[in-house]
Amino acid sequence: MSDAPLWTPDASKAAETNVMRFAAQASAKAGRSFASYRDVHGWSVEDRPAFWSALWDFCGVIGEKGERTLSDDAMPGAKFFPDARLNFAENLLRRRDGSTALIFRGEDKAERRMSWAELAALVSRLQQAMRAAGVGQGDRVAAMLPNLPESIAIMLAAASIGAIFSSCSPDFGERGVLDRFGQIEPKLFFACDGYWYAGKRLPIVDKLKTITAGLPSASRVVIVDYLGEAAATADALPKGVSLSSFIEGYAAREPDFARLPFAHPVYILYSSGTTGAPKCIVHSAGGTLIKHLSEHRMNCDIRPDDRVFYFTTMGWMMWNWLVSALASEATLILYDGSPFHPAPTVLFDYAQAERVTLFGTSAKYIDACKKAELAPARTHDLSSVRLICSTGSPLAPESFDYVYSHVTKQAQLASVSGGTDIVACFVAGDPTAPVWKGEIQAPTLGCAVDVWGDDGKHLAQGKGELVCTKAFPSMPVMFWNDPEGKKFHAAYFERFDGVWCQGDFAEWTAHGGLIIHGRSDATLNPGGVRIGTAEIYAQVEQIPDVIEGICIGQDWDHDVRVVLFVRLKEGVALDAALEQTIRQKIRAGASPRHVPAKIVQVADIPRTKSGKITELAVRDVVHGREVKNKEALANPEALELYRDMPALRS
Repeated sequence: MSDAPLWTPDASKAAETNVMRFAAQASAKAGRSFASYRDVHGWSVEDRPAFWSALWDFCGVIGEKGERTLSDDAMPGAKFFPDARLNFAENLLRRRDGSTALIFRGEDKAERRMSWAELAALVSRLQQAMRAAGVGQGDRVAAMLPNLPESIAIMLAAASIGAIFSSCSPDFGERGVLDRFGQIEPKLFFACDGYWYAGKRLPIVDKLKTITAGLPSASRVVIVDYLGEAAATADALPKGVSLSSFIEGYAAREPDFARLPFAHPVYILYSSGTTGAPKCIVHSAGGTLIKHLSEHRMNCDIRPDDRVFYFTTMGWMMWNWLVSALASEATLILYDGSPFHPAPTVLFDYAQAERVTLFGTSAKYIDACKKAELAPARTHDLSSVRLICSTGSPLAPESFDYVYSHVTKQAQLASVSGGTDIVACFVAGDPTAPVWKGEIQAPTLGCAVDVWGDDGKHLAQGKGELVCTKAFPSMPVMFWNDPEGKKFHAAYFERFDGVWCQGDFAEWTAHGGLIIHGRSDATLNPGGVRIGTAEIYAQVEQIPDVIEGICIGQDWDHDVRVVLFVRLKEGVALDAALEQTIRQKIRAGASPRHVPAKIVQVADIPRTKSGKITELAVRDVVHGREVKNKEALANPEALELYRDMPALRS
């Protein structure tokens, strides 16, 4: 998309990256020379058993690897490391020293640190209390918590036993929580007494009364203190107990870890659920661990004592991704609350103060910083930051420009993409290669990523479906309550038999990178031509008066017409002049086919709890169809703005 890269790695530093050290070791084993990340990727796809086995050794996975690396090589059905035994928590709790494992800030209301030794001690006490409460292998432990140090300890304690952990954030509504946890019937339910957001104190005791009544399987409801009301909140619930009381009487000792098969479940995550009840996606301990190790060490070049930050809640898979950085002996930098409170620069303040090395966020956050005209390159010392990661939605080309002109000039910017379905990434950064405007740098190792046309053939040029043609370790084990695997097969393998279809609309670039144009199920088809919504957003978001937009295809006159809804700055109205500006921008920056037939001003745009806009839900409301699970949305009331719109009747 540009004649010159925005960033090029220093050659000497590139040679010292984890991936190039791994390449040197792998070259000796494979009997061939790997001079670049691309060489390693080619080998990792051609000989996946050799690659994943070598990665296990390089990353020092704790456990018994076994003789076989891959059997029943098919999708679905492939079995990685079928003879292995390991424990997820044991691999994350590698250290016991007094150096810092976790740093936490909750806006300007809380600030804490926890050492590796303190984390292991808390995990030990939780582990003993969980076992005493009857939790065993395969039991579910659910949590509705902020991104606290205790949240990580609870997950690790559950995983150490072989229980399955599932989480959401405390801003979820009652129905949203029960639609998720009600399906998996947890034996223990952990929750907080409340949380802070934008400086507001938000107790949740009344919400917890409804939720706990709907979770009869939970023998105890354990309340973690955040607002100082844990004991009172616990007392208000029939099975409530504060965390301090739950672990009282259990002395800290060395945690013990149940070593289980590679495919033993560790997490249950959930689809967004805006088209029906959320699907419960079960992920394996081994698959999650080794895929995250690959991405953290190879794509992100994470080293011991690095400081890894990702702005996320426990309702987004990036929390699970972040926590795994403990397996690389990195310090986790945790934040909970609004990313713009108490000041718009709060996350950059945090990164500067704690010398963050990996700064992870969303494309929406970067765009919001651009619109707020923040310039941390002038106001902050971000020299510690080596890598900025962006995900959640496609990162617009102009956001690449903004990062390198106003945030940093020395850091690598990696747009990454994957999802809840694989609890990982299909495409991510390459620390040894240039960053090109608007492009994701490379496929992740071991993933045979491609772009296919409707005919199921490779597309060297042009837009098509993002697929993975060979099995990879972090494929889900199954969907919960899907005994015959029908829902699982329909979700990923119905489009192309035996090939994973990710549901993203993508294309290859001349540099061997990829561009994601949005979800393929939200792709627009005016006149039979497929258009990615991200291509329209990339243009619209450059217009100063437009805060954000959402685009759908409306059935109209035996065809589909493109409708663009825009949320504008306060005091700005959509008049003929602004409409013309929007149309001209889209026409010039994308194509005439991308220009919407209708542009409509709205007061709000519905989004999921993880911040993603929901084109499908808006499309259903516009067409008079029921949105089956509004509880999946952060602001479900916004949907009513789109119902029976006079502007869409002509």
